[in-house]
Amino acid sequence: MKLIIQIPCFNEEAQLPATLADLPREVPGFDRVEWLVIDDGSTDRTLEVAREHGVDHIVKLTNNKGLAAGFQAGLDACLKLGADVIVNTDADNQYSAADIPKLVLPVVEGRADMVVGDRQVMTIQHFSPLKKSLQRLGSWVVRQASETDVPDTTSGFRAYNREAALQVAVVSRFTYTLETIIQAGKMLVATDHVPIGTNPQTRESRLFPSMWSYVRRNGLSIFRIYSQYEPLRIFWSLAALVGLAALVVWARYLYFYVDGDGAGHVQSLILGAVLFNAALLLGALGVIGDLLAANRVMQQRTFERVRRIELQLGIPPSHYEPGAEPTGQKATTGADAPGRETIEV
Repeated sequence: MKLIIQIPCFNEEAQLPATLADLPREVPGFDRVEWLVIDDGSTDRTLEVAREHGVDHIVKLTNNKGLAAGFQAGLDACLKLGADVIVNTDADNQYSAADIPKLVLPVVEGRADMVVGDRQVMTIQHFSPLKKSLQRLGSWVVRQASETDVPDTTSGFRAYNREAALQVAVVSRFTYTLETIIQAGKMLVATDHVPIGTNPQTRESRLFPSMWSYVRRNGLSIFRIYSQYEPLRIFWSLAALVGLAALVVWARYLYFYVDGDGAGHVQSLILGAVLFNAALLLGALGVIGDLLAANRVMQQRTFERVRRIELQLGIPPSHYEPGAEPTGQKATTGADAPGRETIEV
């Protein structure tokens, strides 16, 4: 059994040494533990620092593509490097690496395909009361959208087994945390969560310039992702609301018409007609969206099959560079796994 711990990085020269220093080289249930850094177009010494501190594998993206793209590139590389389980953590050392054995335990025991570390947000001291409340509200919304019970949906401290990682297909350019949970819920991936510890804050988040930017981006991301999987429910619900408004406006006109004052309220008749047409349009969009959602599922299954074929053929990961070669561990590709022909990269 091989565990690969992946760390998406962008200009993490200062923070990366502390993060790597805490990572384990031995985890119960695994014969090998390797580290992989995804360099998302860094302009500092992130790559050199990674190699100096014994990172086994590096995925070097040519320019800054964003956290979601880096996460997806890391999963793809880990699969091709023969990982049975993949742990994702942040480069700012936010999560306690000592909890990695606890994080992977449900996967090792076969109780879950994907495990999310619960930071227990309400206990984090450097989070303001407003941020705690927004995190709690956002997680509740994602739980309703995904039909899962994950309490901390924005946590990036996660473990995936091979099957779950094969199914992940992130399309968002902003963040992977919300999309992968909603996707897991809709694709019936077995999810679980475990409480984990956090380390003192080392720097401000780079993803969000302000609290309201965080709310706006996450709100739009939740709506966009959920509408990809449940367009009929969303658009037909909106159509029902707009249609109800049309009936209310028409009822108002009818009241005045019966009272003998219909000529003075023709505008209500026109507004009701406009709202009714809008309801029909929303209903039609729901049907079209449902057809597109079905096509998306087929494309996702095709993507998964392509990934499996690539693994069978031993195709090396994209943008791959070997890292350092720690004592007793040899950096390998997925082609070195039993039963696969070795391909030089």
